Amino acid sequence: MPQKKSQQLIDAIQETAEQELDQSLLLSLVGYNCKRAYLHIKPMFDERMAQYELRAAEFTVLSLLKANPNVQQKRLSGAINVSPPNLATLLDRLEARKLLVRQRNPLDKRSQSLVLTTEGARLCDQAERTAVAVEAAASNALSDAERAQLIHLLQKMS
Repeated sequence: MPQKKSQQLIDAIQETAEQELDQSLLLSLVGYNCKRAYLHIKPMFDERMAQYELRAAEFTVLSLLKANPNVQQKRLSGAINVSPPNLATLLDRLEARKLLVRQRNPLDKRSQSLVLTTEGARLCDQAERTAVAVEAAASNALSDAERAQLIHLLQKMS
């Protein structure tokens, strides 16, 4: 009898090995699908940003500073949901690379505003063009209208 059960188990394993996994519940979850899309895009993004020696968070900061010069460090921290100590470390790296400068806020000496350097703005321009190209490649299965709708719906959730 034990040999019969063993053979049944072997047969069952072989049968399931040839079937597609049932992901129906997972595929109905927004978070699961967002994560799958992220895992599709992230390696491409990381690979292309490596040429600029930028991580995703650093790219985000540069892009926000380009669009919002003289933003206060505290406001930036809240916008990207990064704790002030972690943001300070990230800003230290970018400042060491001479991509941004911290300036005392003349209206409130306790706070600092952030500004891209000329080199930071140049690098940001290149990185933004690259990010747009990566996004286009990663979402090439979508029409322009579908892509816009997806972005709209995701923003509606956050």
